[in-house]
Amino acid sequence: MATKRSIFQEVGGTAPPPPPLGGMIERAPRGARRAVRAWLGLLFVLVVAMIAVGGLTRLTDSGLSITEWKPLSGALPPIGEAAWLREFAAYQQSPEFILQNFEMTLAGFKEIFWWEWSHRQLGRVVGLVWAAGFFGFWATGRIPPGWKGRLLVLGLLGGAQGAIGWWMVASGLGGEAVDVASYRLATHLGLAFVLLALIAAQMQALGRSEAELMVARRSGEASLARLGVWLIGLAFVQVLLGALVAGIDAGRGFPTWPLMNGAFFPADAFVVANGGPGWRAFFENPGLVQFLHRISGYLLLAAGLLVWLRARASAQAATRSAFGLAVLVLIGQAVLGIFTALYAAPLALGLAHQLGAVALWVLLIRAEGLARAPLAQSIRGTK
Repeated sequence: MATKRSIFQEVGGTAPPPPPLGGMIERAPRGARRAVRAWLGLLFVLVVAMIAVGGLTRLTDSGLSITEWKPLSGALPPIGEAAWLREFAAYQQSPEFILQNFEMTLAGFKEIFWWEWSHRQLGRVVGLVWAAGFFGFWATGRIPPGWKGRLLVLGLLGGAQGAIGWWMVASGLGGEAVDVASYRLATHLGLAFVLLALIAAQMQALGRSEAELMVARRSGEASLARLGVWLIGLAFVQVLLGALVAGIDAGRGFPTWPLMNGAFFPADAFVVANGGPGWRAFFENPGLVQFLHRISGYLLLAAGLLVWLRARASAQAATRSAFGLAVLVLIGQAVLGIFTALYAAPLALGLAHQLGAVALWVLLIRAEGLARAPLAQSIRGTK
């Protein structure tokens, strides 16, 4: 029996073609983008906690309390009086105890031990969370296409961070050192910020589909994104200089502002203890290190304000807001840095200043990402 034809169908014509399929990006398997993003969010929180506990470990002079690197067995703290006495005896052989903390009791040792143990324990937790998530998503085929390498890099950097952490601690366990080497501390903190930036950028990218990102990049503002990259670079230099300041307690030697104990530039800026080579002053002289940190802060603030003025001309409301929030935090961080110096870096202000750097860092990463791939907006959302 013949089928009925539509009154609009030509005699002898063929059936109407099927609706067009989406592009290759839409047809490709997308993976569990939302689940992977949630997992990265957990890693993000843990890395921020690592940075905070690491800062407290440094501010309480606790970083040299554990004199051995035991990635597995070190997960268990000393249990029983005998175990605590063994740990304390090992610490008593360190230069920090012999030259500085020779009056410390077992009770005092336990206080600094728990800070360092907590810092290392958080590192183990970060590694376990990464491994469980990465291999779990991989085994179930839920990693989005093209993301396996990017997520693997996070684990590799995390492993390197653990090794660098011990390399840092080892610098304070020999000779006459009572602190870790400041440049090793800067390397350790710098890598933590790199890891945090990668996690934040990946979370931002996973918040949209590949198709959305491709369309967004076509309307990106390349010049503003480049300025954002330069701003991120300046912020990274400031983080490294801040680590050098913390490493030699340079923030406590000049509790004045805007001058440094009455001078713009410290008179003994290039003096090195024990007559070492002059280049070591850039890492070991408290006056020079703090001077560089202050000057870098001024440059970052000026650059941030200039980039914000440029971002105000953006047609994208979300991009304008992102740079506005970043520069607001930048101003607050500059003010907080001044008060931290004026009060000789007490524990609360020192920690707040470090967490302020984390907040600024993440906001700059976000602002640059939005300049490169703006969010879609309605006509009402345009300037």
